[in-house]
Amino acid sequence: MASVTFDRATRHFATMDRPAVSALELQVADGEFMVLVGPSGCGKSTALRMLAGLEPVDSGAILIGDTDVTRRPSRDRDVAMVVQDYALYPHLTAEDNIGFPLLVQNVPKDAAQWAVTDIVALLDARHYLGRKPKSLSAGQRQRVATGRALVREPQALLMDEPLSNLDAGARVRTRAHIASLQRLFGITTLYVTHDQAEALSLGDRVAVLDDGVLQQVGTPREVYAYPANVFVAGFIGSPPMNLLRLPLTLDGTAQLGGLFLPLPRPALEAARAERLTEIVLGIRPEEFDIVSVEDRETPGLDLVIDALEYTGASLHLHTVIGVHRVGPRLVVRAPQRAPYGEGHRMRVTVHPDAVHVFSGRTGLRLPIDGEPA
Repeated sequence: MASVTFDRATRHFATMDRPAVSALELQVADGEFMVLVGPSGCGKSTALRMLAGLEPVDSGAILIGDTDVTRRPSRDRDVAMVVQDYALYPHLTAEDNIGFPLLVQNVPKDAAQWAVTDIVALLDARHYLGRKPKSLSAGQRQRVATGRALVREPQALLMDEPLSNLDAGARVRTRAHIASLQRLFGITTLYVTHDQAEALSLGDRVAVLDDGVLQQVGTPREVYAYPANVFVAGFIGSPPMNLLRLPLTLDGTAQLGGLFLPLPRPALEAARAERLTEIVLGIRPEEFDIVSVEDRETPGLDLVIDALEYTGASLHLHTVIGVHRVGPRLVVRAPQRAPYGEGHRMRVTVHPDAVHVFSGRTGLRLPIDGEPA
């Protein structure tokens, strides 16, 4: 196994007016599970293909361990890749597909059979070893493709949207299985997805990309709790964070409807140093406290429910600020059994410590007390 380093790695397609991947700086530790996440077209799959040797690197470098593999052909990089459509050999059985890399490497037959048997046991794939890909379900094909990648014990495992063809239940089960296998093998893994739930549940760390540029790298908790900028704040989270562009008053408060929120001192000092007249205030749906509409003693925000989204465990209320529905829209998470309906009025409060503050000019996060440096 080995570490992986992207050293300002750049890929620029001739048909694009900007790089698909721009000066990517990313270090993946030996044995780490790194997830690359972002919207479609953000460059995450291109970055994976650059590491695999399937796309050239126009500038910068890529290292596996201490070895610069930037100009090495794909076959000499000792990486294995699982792609979205699994790319299994249609004329081979599941067992032969799993063992094919060992056949190519001229591994002795007995040793290869032992290796395949071990992988099959881990994958729980014994009952369909003799079947060909066309007779396998999407989940079974995914397991075979993963087994084929793992059987040769490569230095790095690359997975490009491997669960995209599975139904919701199979995705959850297979996600847990992949995480278990990765921990068991201790193999350096780079996993590409646009699904943030996959990213947050699988990764030791998460790298968020947008328009070919790395936006933030951190643990799932860091990326969720301390988004580096407005893009990450709006992308990570389901539903996403409420983001509101608000004027910054002279006394250091942000006015949201009839609610005046004092900004945390570090954020206010940073805003004044930047001479901001506007900030972007972020509030996650779960960070609102719901109070009685009759409670006029507690400073709060009057909302009208426009739509309800039932998710099973909770209820997402899509609301409009103000009883006349002329203000910005907010999503509020409510308990599953909350007695609300469309058109109902409600009142919420938010604690100043629960907000996220971003520069109205750059979109970058402004600091708040207690955040990691």
